[in-house]
Amino acid sequence: MIPELDGLWARTAPAPPATAPLDQDSEAEVAVIGAGFTGLSAALHMARAGARVTVLDADAIGQGGSGRNVGLVNAGLWLMPDELEARLGPDHGPRLLSALGEGPALVWDLVRAHGIDCDSVRNGTLHCAPDPAGLESLRARAAQWQRRGTALHLLDRDETTARIGSDAFAAALLDPRAGTIQPLAYARGLARAAIAAGAVVHTDTPVTALTQDSLPQGHNGPGWRLQTPHGTLRAARVLVATNTYSASAGAALRAHQSVLPYFNLATAPLPSELRQTLLQGGEGCWDTAKILTSFRMDAEGRLILGSVGALGAADGAVHRGWARRRLRQLFPALADVAFETEWHGRIGNTPDALPRFHRHGPGMWSISGYNGRGIAPGTVFGQMLGRLALGETGPEAIPLPLQDAPSPDPLRHLREPFWRAGAAIWHLGSARG
Repeated sequence: MIPELDGLWARTAPAPPATAPLDQDSEAEVAVIGAGFTGLSAALHMARAGARVTVLDADAIGQGGSGRNVGLVNAGLWLMPDELEARLGPDHGPRLLSALGEGPALVWDLVRAHGIDCDSVRNGTLHCAPDPAGLESLRARAAQWQRRGTALHLLDRDETTARIGSDAFAAALLDPRAGTIQPLAYARGLARAAIAAGAVVHTDTPVTALTQDSLPQGHNGPGWRLQTPHGTLRAARVLVATNTYSASAGAALRAHQSVLPYFNLATAPLPSELRQTLLQGGEGCWDTAKILTSFRMDAEGRLILGSVGALGAADGAVHRGWARRRLRQLFPALADVAFETEWHGRIGNTPDALPRFHRHGPGMWSISGYNGRGIAPGTVFGQMLGRLALGETGPEAIPLPLQDAPSPDPLRHLREPFWRAGAAIWHLGSARG
């Protein structure tokens, strides 16, 4: 079981739609495992098309990464466009860049079409350069997107300072396609919209076994049997949307990624005189440092600060101390403002920083490994998987190479403790100036 959500998003999101565990034998055209951005986006698309869809989640809606992230709705991936195309080739590369470049627009469209109450702010994001190396990286990224017809704006020091309310950065890259949301509220809103369209969502329903079986009534050929503690679901097709929170039936998806822990701390709502001087446009921000800092405001004026690391017994105190110093360094006026809530989650990183598209058997697919870009890519890939499961498209329509089985990352058992220890060491010594 995943630990209960107890951060800012859990405290401020609208209540989830009413759901219950699966407690009887049932049938569906498509079973979706995982009630996060990907699974719920897929379920919504398929239910709107009239399909019988059932979503199963071992915990609650958005209980995994969808309810634990920063809430930045970014376009593209961490990789720069040129490198992404070089790694994926001339077919998949440009199509993936186009699809994910338009990803935030799909999020905004769904929020608007279904009246999702998730504090969406479509004012862009700021990728910030704290040093000359970061500035050169931003210049290269801006140039590569601009060659592809996307107008990203490189802001100089004065423009950056004016937008952020901090003089800590030499420049920032403004991406007007992007923005921020309350991520758990968005996940719950997707679930509510999917249910309204006819999907069935069962929470507290782990899939304990997944085997091939005859198809549900009215279908021919092989199908799937999903065993849960109190009932069985038979389905013609299955989408696995559990990513790094996979267990039992989706455990292979966890093994092909290295998990990078990421934490966030949020202040109480700031006094209006302070709030008016910081991030007046509501942009979400992160920097180019190896151990990055992210920061943003929420709808009620809380400053949310995050970085790499977990808030466990061994290293939590180190990260909290760093966050206190870093907040003071970025925004001296907030030196005496206390953090009110905290939470952490997992980022799934693949060895080449690209998502994976897998076929696990006849009629069973997954896309996973978002490398820190879960909201817009999860929404886009969920829609793509939904179309694939309905037969509206074939696997070739997915702008990623199709692999028949996840290949475990052989170095993940080395990468994960290295990253966690490295983040703790970095935070122990940084932001002291």
